[in-house]
Amino acid sequence: MTPPEAFKCLADETRARATLLIAEHGELCVCELMCALEDNQSKISRHLAQLRAAGLLLDRRQGQWVYYRLNPNLPEWFKDVLRITLEGNAAWLSDSSARLSRMDGRPERSTSCC
Repeated sequence: MTPPEAFKCLADETRARATLLIAEHGELCVCELMCALEDNQSKISRHLAQLRAAGLLLDRRQGQWVYYRLNPNLPEWFKDVLRITLEGNAAWLSDSSARLSRMDGRPERSTSCC
């Protein structure tokens, strides 16, 4: 992944917020991102598909849920960018994080997750 490819993916606010929330929480499903970002399923799924196609995210199915996580093979420089962005922008993500923490009925993750 080159810097232009990575930053192009994150140039959209929805993709940037989703990526940072996933980086912060380890993995999230579409319904959790819908709640956190206050957006509809089709828009969230479309953005997640773009992030997955670019190689930023991986997904896994657990029952009816599909969970998204950062690709562990991302370059270290990009992981550092995400970490520093998270550390320096807590206020920018605070509303989304608060909605996620108040979400009722969050899906249970398997303890034998990959």
